[in-house]
Amino acid sequence: MTVSRKQDRKIRRILSSPLAAQALALRARIVQLAAQGMPGARIARHLGCAVATVRRWRERFRRRGVAGLFDRRRSGRREVHGPSRRLAVVAVATSLPPEGSSVWSRTLIAEHLAQRGLAISPSTVGRVLAEAKVRPHKVRGWLNRADDPVFWTQAGAVCRLYLAPPPGTLMLSVDEKTGIQATSRRHPTVRPRPGRDERREFEYRRHGTVSIVAAMDVATGQVLAERIGRNDSVTFIGFLRRIEQCTDPAVPIHLIMDNGSSHTSRATRAWLQAHPRFTVTYTPKHASWLNMI
Repeated sequence: MTVSRKQDRKIRRILSSPLAAQALALRARIVQLAAQGMPGARIARHLGCAVATVRRWRERFRRRGVAGLFDRRRSGRREVHGPSRRLAVVAVATSLPPEGSSVWSRTLIAEHLAQRGLAISPSTVGRVLAEAKVRPHKVRGWLNRADDPVFWTQAGAVCRLYLAPPPGTLMLSVDEKTGIQATSRRHPTVRPRPGRDERREFEYRRHGTVSIVAAMDVATGQVLAERIGRNDSVTFIGFLRRIEQCTDPAVPIHLIMDNGSSHTSRATRAWLQAHPRFTVTYTPKHASWLNMI
């Protein structure tokens, strides 16, 4: 089988992409091994697939090139894209557009993802963005996330934990919330009665601000929270001790949290290292939407 340099580059791009579907990666590997002169039966044994599968994708590549390795569009119900693909669409839409473009369009996002070995139509891109309530042409953010390759690895690790948490492990999403407005209504709420809806006082009193630190059980949604005076390492380590005390000591604890200073300080890292019951996965920078709490 003959593979041109351009086709070889595309195949290598598919195989190196963390977002490529397993089926697509298998097809690309079949073509790559066939181009190296490996017989079909040996390829099948090497990759753990049927000889007929090897023959099918070698023939499809001969007839249609790299494009033939992708699934054809089918009538009927559209393909349901998994979390990793939706994550890829949102990540691209919230990054800086390529040079020469002021904003991301659906077509531009689809083309960008195709270069990474991920085939998604512009219409599907539009549906994913609508579901995520992301509108690239109306973004008013003041901070742009750099296109860091590490982002994909870290974001994928977090998503895999949500979809398939380690058995027997307590998975906790942890974060602080500072500057919460403490308010109360000026008059009590009037409960509903037949023919009249509940009435709630519009005006309220301010009682300053409060800050909290909380941990949410990803599996059950149960939240452990406490009010804090300072958002520092001492406070955070104290909260970790409380988690340790109020949970089954035989159950490992896996924390998902951001890279805040109280989470990554030398003192916090030393405490976590001294307590091997705790494991931590950090969300990527500028991706707070990956933390469930």
